[in-house]
Formats: sequence, structure tokens, C-alpha cells
Amino acid sequence: MNLTENFLQFALLGANWVLWVLVLLSVASVAVIVERMIYFKSIAGKDKALAQPLLSALEDRDLEAARVTLKDAESPGARMVAAILDGGARSTSSARALVDATRPDAQVRLSRFLAFLGTVGSNAPFIGLFGTVIEILRVFNLLGARGVTSGGEAAEIMTGISEALVATAIGLLVAIPAVIAYNALQRKVKRFMSEAEGLVNVMLATLTDNDALAATSRPKEAS
Repeated sequence: MNLTENFLQFALLGANWVLWVLVLLSVASVAVIVERMIYFKSIAGKDKALAQPLLSALEDRDLEAARVTLKDAESPGARMVAAILDGGARSTSSARALVDATRPDAQVRLSRFLAFLGTVGSNAPFIGLFGTVIEILRVFNLLGARGVTSGGEAAEIMTGISEALVATAIGLLVAIPAVIAYNALQRKVKRFMSEAEGLVNVMLATLTDNDALAATSRPKEAS
């Protein structure tokens, strides 16, 4: 089996399929960016807005009001604080343990699909370069088979080489927006996590070993 010959036959198919791969990656990247932006918009400012009502409820030792404040909240900080309340933490140490257990899930929710964007941004230029290489192989194989006997054929070959470079250009066109979006969304993830930690700290700041959370199990026992 001659691997070189087999690959050459594959290369002679041209780079059109590579362009379609890049187009599909571009469409998927745009879908991810739109989905993340919609999600981030839906939780923007939620943790900051919850801080004061939550603090008031905790200072009043009203855990039910705190639960109502956090009900249906999808922001990462709200989820972590709800885990403290639902987990029946009785001290700051147990509350921190519950936060540490739920923090990775919050991070994953915020970073969903971002790895795909990073992968596209890193690899789309190489995919485009691969398309350029196989297209140039096709053109030079044609040149070797036919030779150049006229100006028209030379022009055809140069046109083929310019078409080969289109794959590299499209690869860059796909990669650059993906990298920009990836970096921007990663900054948003860090900001949301910072706001979430702020809300968690509001919760932890109200706790002592004998604080209101020690009563989380009492209503259940009384019932």
C-alpha cells in the first residue's frame, strides 16, 4: 500500500469539503455565542440585587424569607447560598464546605460550551491551512500532468493557487471572532463568579457557630 499515493488521491478531491467544515464551525460558534449572551443577560446583576434582601432576612433570623428570596433564582451565587440553606449547615465551617461542593457546578454552568469556542479559535486556522495544502497539492499535480504550454493554462494554475489560499483566509475568519468571544465570555464568567462569592460572603458574614442556620433543622423536627 502506497500511503503517499493514497493521500494524493484524497488531496485531489480538493478543499471544498474543508470549507464546509469551517462554515459549520462558524455557525456553531455563533450559536454558542448567542446562547451564552442570552444566558448571561438573564442572570446579570441578580446576585448583587439579592444581597440586600438576603442580608435583611438573615439579620432577622428569618430563614424562610431567605429561601423565598432565593426561590427560582438561577444565578450562581443564589444557587450556592440556597445549597447552604437546604443543606442544613449549622456553622460557618459546614456552610463553607457546602459552598465548596456547589462552586464547581456553578462554574460549569457559566462556562458551558466555552471550551468549544476556545477549540475553534485555536484550530480553525490549522483546518484552513490544511485545506490550502491539499488544494495546492491538487494544483501542482495538475501542473505536473499537463504542464504549462500557454498563458491561459498558467493563469488557470495561478487562479487555482489563489483559490487554495481562500481556505486559510476562511480559517482565520472563523478563528478570530471565536477567540475574541471566548476571551470576552471568560471575563464575564469571572465577573459572575466574583459576584456570586460576594453573595456567599454576605451569607457567611452573618454566621457563627450558634447562628440562625443552627435552626434550619428545627422546623423540620417540629413538623
